Amino acid sequence: MSRAIDRRRFLALAAGMLAAAAHPAGARIRRTLPRGGTALPVIGMGTWLTFDVAGDDTAQRTQRQEVLERFFAAGGGMIDSSPMYGRAEQLLGQLLPRVAHAGRLWSATKVWTPFDALGPTQLAESLRLWGGARFDVVLVHNLLNWRAHLRTLRRAQDEGRVLRVGISTSHGERHDEAERLIRSEALDVLQITYNLSDASAEPLMRLAAERGLAVVINRPLDGGWLFRRVAGRALPAWAQEFDCANWAQFFLKWVVSHPAVTCAIPATRHPGHMDENMGAGRGRLPDAAQRRRMQAYIDAL
Repeated sequence: MSRAIDRRRFLALAAGMLAAAAHPAGARIRRTLPRGGTALPVIGMGTWLTFDVAGDDTAQRTQRQEVLERFFAAGGGMIDSSPMYGRAEQLLGQLLPRVAHAGRLWSATKVWTPFDALGPTQLAESLRLWGGARFDVVLVHNLLNWRAHLRTLRRAQDEGRVLRVGISTSHGERHDEAERLIRSEALDVLQITYNLSDASAEPLMRLAAERGLAVVINRPLDGGWLFRRVAGRALPAWAQEFDCANWAQFFLKWVVSHPAVTCAIPATRHPGHMDENMGAGRGRLPDAAQRRRMQAYIDAL
């Protein structure tokens, strides 16, 4: 693929960002996935820590069901999980049949094991736990044993059990190795950490977008630390310029307004917080100048 074609693709993504920035206040924002054309809501849902709930904890399970209900009611699409997230996949498989979501769920999980032979077993177990016949996205989690697991996932693609494959990394780690894979492997998705505390992934995100990968953002709220940085502070009045009603929307709109980003997957256990998160997927997004102002505001704290 030539560099000129790559740059044209990224400039098209940037033009799409400008169009999204002009959305009216109530409009739901979607991004078209490369290599397929499906439009995906820009705010998804993660399950790390938040859905690892004991089977006998009825109150917590009921709360998580309400989280799912509010997610789909607000137009949610991608739900991301992993075998390393404790009981999260099991709980999702139990709760999803109780929640109206026909045709809206984008299921995403990962393979995470150092052993070649356990990759196919882990994928089959995830399918069983979710109760589905196919995943929309499966990633090699944190690049662990990626050579063996990409072979496994490509076989699963050929068999119709996986639609898109890719890699994930988190906490700003292993960017150099991820870059090598994006340049050398046929991938569909990159999942990576990006937030107002850590923008180090931007060069890799741009490369992924230029190469035609969807870019999914994990830890967009920096594991909750961003809220601690603004504790006791009122949202700046100028945040209304891009339809922000709370700090969660401020943080998330900064993330999803980057032209390379397809979707962000904040995690929460609180239904009210889910409402706040999903509000970031509606209305206007900040433009480039507004994004710089947002970054400067947080950096100054």
